[in-house]
Amino acid sequence: MPKVLELVQPTLEAAAVRGIFSLPQPVRRLLAGRPIRLDDQELALDAQLLLKLQRLSGQEQLAAATPELARAGMRRSTKITSMFAVPGVVVADRSIPTEAGELAARLYRPRELTEAGPLLVFFHGGGWVIGNLDSHDDLCRFLAKHAGIRVLSVDYRLAPEFPFPAALDDCIDAYRYAVDNAAELGTSSELVAVGGDSAGGNLATSVALHATRSGLVKPVFQLLIYPAVDATTRRRSRELFGKGFLLTDGDMNWFMDHYAPDLDVRHDPRLSVLLAEDLSGLPAAHIVTAGFDPLRDEAEAYAQRLADAGVPVIARRFPDLIHGFANLRPIGGRFQEALFEIVGTLRAALSLQKT
Repeated sequence: MPKVLELVQPTLEAAAVRGIFSLPQPVRRLLAGRPIRLDDQELALDAQLLLKLQRLSGQEQLAAATPELARAGMRRSTKITSMFAVPGVVVADRSIPTEAGELAARLYRPRELTEAGPLLVFFHGGGWVIGNLDSHDDLCRFLAKHAGIRVLSVDYRLAPEFPFPAALDDCIDAYRYAVDNAAELGTSSELVAVGGDSAGGNLATSVALHATRSGLVKPVFQLLIYPAVDATTRRRSRELFGKGFLLTDGDMNWFMDHYAPDLDVRHDPRLSVLLAEDLSGLPAAHIVTAGFDPLRDEAEAYAQRLADAGVPVIARRFPDLIHGFANLRPIGGRFQEALFEIVGTLRAALSLQKT
């Protein structure tokens, strides 16, 4: 019986969450409490209500006593927020050979897409410690479906079992695999983009920098959703939003202590990409930030550095949202609105590359 309850409970919790978020706006406001305003921004009602539910459930941190418990927590959250798959997407499991072994991957394609076109190599977030193909399955399906592209999601190795630079090495190998096997993946080597959220955004921009400097075919585009780009400096947004907005200051310390426990390593520009001396020549980028995110200021500083280096950048802050909102799309509302805008930008940028 306990195992049956473990299987059924996420379904019941998912139904409860959907029911709460479908309530009339005045009722949702009553449940969430008075609007939260900070740094000349007002938190979206949907985000505030979600945080309220998170506090009531007692799950206010992504970190846990052990990596295994944190990973289990993310698996549970994924089951609650992603009960129904995005329709019209064909998904195929892949295996990417690397010197360290085989990497699991998934290739997503809109059902109606039969001709060759752009491919986005996607690296999931999770602080380099948690997350997997399942945790970002909904996001990759959504990107593929609504951007009209193929998406290759990569299951790179996680810390602390495999600390820096193992995850980056895997992601470079996966990108190289996509370029070398472009035709078989339904694309061409000139139409391979990279993207990711949070830690995955860090990996994506590091892959782009490596490819640009090493002579690999460089990515055609970078989609960087609230990326982590500097492990050496505490900025104002981390002080303002380091508690109570999903990703906490404690979470960030916990993740980094597992991924790069050696403090000197954190200055390596392969990890802290913002510290790279030369960013010229990198692919055009769409950098997405959330107003109530501890990572906001470093990501926006990176967007400015790219622009100063002559790299075309579309920088978009969603001032009313929190870190992790891309994974909250199945709840709908403001989270889905924001993701539709991101996908529209991605679709337009990649369409220009085909002409």
